[in-house]
Amino acid sequence: MTSATSTPELTVIVISYNTRDMTLEALRSLARETPALAHEVIVVDNDSKDASAEAIAREFPQVRLIRLRENIGFAAANNLAAREARADLLLLLNPDTVVLDRAAERLVAFARSRPHAGIWGGRTLFADRSLNPTSCWRRQTMWSVLCRACGLTGAFRGSRLFDREAMGCWSRDTEREVDIVTGCFFLIERELWERLGGFDPAFFMYGEEADLCLRARAIGARPRFTPGAVIVHYGGASEKVRADKLVRLLRAKAQLIRRHWSAPSAWLGVRLLSVWCLTNSLAWGAIHAIRPSLGAESRASWREVWRRRAEWMHEPPARDAPGRVSTQHHATVGSSPS
Repeated sequence: MTSATSTPELTVIVISYNTRDMTLEALRSLARETPALAHEVIVVDNDSKDASAEAIAREFPQVRLIRLRENIGFAAANNLAAREARADLLLLLNPDTVVLDRAAERLVAFARSRPHAGIWGGRTLFADRSLNPTSCWRRQTMWSVLCRACGLTGAFRGSRLFDREAMGCWSRDTEREVDIVTGCFFLIERELWERLGGFDPAFFMYGEEADLCLRARAIGARPRFTPGAVIVHYGGASEKVRADKLVRLLRAKAQLIRRHWSAPSAWLGVRLLSVWCLTNSLAWGAIHAIRPSLGAESRASWREVWRRRAEWMHEPPARDAPGRVSTQHHATVGSSPS
């Protein structure tokens, strides 16, 4: 890491929420695998109740730690941290990750070689080192949402035709331009971030990086993926309740549709999401009826999501514009130079 008086090449931002052990593991791996790159680390703790902030401050006194007294969400917390960044490049790194084989250094080198992209991402693996394909995506289209609603996406996983958002059967082993880089390992020019106003805080969790990438593409950025920078991403570590996660995910999908589709298409797209929810609820109910030992948890989750559809189908109340986050709820500690 750099000293407080020198300018880093990279600012790494980690948002922590009740993931103490994983966050510590992520920070250890980052320190271990980034010896040759001048960087700083900013951690925002979103009011964790598991003593995450205390553990981070104790083990990593050189990290700039921002402790919040309320959970303001992933998007707003990143906006808050980005305002404190000193580097020209920002790397958003999830707390449930492990940096492998100098991944941050490799991703920065890739960015230097492809400066026109503006946003860059790398390959993600599960804990067993098998491919985690969620590192990048295609944007939602009417066709992709229709395929989900009809069950074709679930029935034909990996299909180039019916599973387009997941980019078919591509094993993330080649470099290419993508629509969306996932926020777990997300490198962006600070100038572009500031031009876009950062994440839209209306996206409390999920969808914020998709929205940012689509807005970036609209002004000329071309997000790019490399298989040469690799991390482990466990996924879902701070979201334990399946129904709650699905509600947040569907809310984000509906928000993206409303923001990036025409009004008539958006009206239909959001209702197709509700069809997807209903078909899942019915399908898991049928499976459970035939095989009582199967599907009980999934049936219960999708039924709850259907009952709570008013939470995700309708536009939420307006919040601050992208990049505008109140600072009254935080204090910075643990910012001593290394």
